[in-house]
Amino acid sequence: MKPRLTTPLLRTFDRLYICTNCLTRSLRSSLATTSSRPYFSSQNPPPPPSAAYAQLSSRRLISLSGPDSTHYLQGVITANLFPSTPRRSGFYTAFLNAQGRLLNDVFIYPDLREGKGEGSWLIEVDGKEVERLAKHIKRYKLRAKFEVKVLDVGERKVWSVWEEGTGEWTAHSLGEVGGEDTRAPGMGRRLILPGDQKPEVEMEETDEESYRIRRYLKGVPEGQDELVRESALPQESNIDFMGGIDYRKGCYVGQELTIRTHHTGVVRKRVLPVMLYGIGESLPEILEYLPEKQLGVEKIPRETSIGRVKKRGRSAGKWLGGVGNIGLGLCRLEIMTDVQVSGEGGGYKESDEFKLELDGEDGQEIVKVKAFVPPWHLTKQ
Repeated sequence: MKPRLTTPLLRTFDRLYICTNCLTRSLRSSLATTSSRPYFSSQNPPPPPSAAYAQLSSRRLISLSGPDSTHYLQGVITANLFPSTPRRSGFYTAFLNAQGRLLNDVFIYPDLREGKGEGSWLIEVDGKEVERLAKHIKRYKLRAKFEVKVLDVGERKVWSVWEEGTGEWTAHSLGEVGGEDTRAPGMGRRLILPGDQKPEVEMEETDEESYRIRRYLKGVPEGQDELVRESALPQESNIDFMGGIDYRKGCYVGQELTIRTHHTGVVRKRVLPVMLYGIGESLPEILEYLPEKQLGVEKIPRETSIGRVKKRGRSAGKWLGGVGNIGLGLCRLEIMTDVQVSGEGGGYKESDEFKLELDGEDGQEIVKVKAFVPPWHLTKQ
């Protein structure tokens, strides 16, 4: 069902995000009241460059090679390995358990390196989950003929390359392992390079925090700190909106609940970008990263409940993670946004405010939080 947009959201629809070039504008004043004072004193990272590349040290690689690897993968991932044209570049997808809950979000790349034949794949996964996923694959490969190997940290590295405002970065060379990051507009390209190489592009090298801030501004979750293993549904995790599910493919592990959720059209929660602001500040109209804001997001425990300000009732969502004044939350759509959910009452009001309650140095502290619906979500309805 298509979401209904209220007038204020329509007015600000094209301003939900500001470009990284604009983020260098003059800093806003400090929080208005002592009740909104900083909880954490470390300096936040600067805004990400508009064109840059970064090594993603939080990601690791698993190699699958052998005659049965393709057939095996087709039966355990949500994407289709046999679309109308053969896979020649990397793509986004997920592993589910039998109950249809998310195990791992991954990128999978055909390994096009010299000497590698058909049936050679690289699986990119959250680095903290690499051994667990490799063990899972080995456990369920049964008599299938393929080898599973976790690559050493220095053997191959994952890179993200992006350039704002110029569309997709399309440089590609023969034998290159990589692919467009199509999870959201402007995410750029991923490359898998030998440990001693860097992308051959005339751009600034930056760190993974810049990449992380870009993800949060675009509303893209990644890894099992943000997509909770064996808890999150793929649709709640935006795997469908990010192009990771093919609803027309044949059977795979976890397909039954995934297909049923798709056909009922009822997804009550989704991961959304959120912006934190002080208790004495007004409700923000646009999502923007303000590095001068010291709101202590690093001290907010994952899955902290989001509640209403001055109201009681069911939880409005859960905090997943953040940097500075932005982050991600698993948000109840009918409570925190004006997206209409079938069978729900639609209790959202423009003036509603939400909060996270923290244990501070002087007792319980409160920081307010606002969810934003990314423009690219609205094209997927």
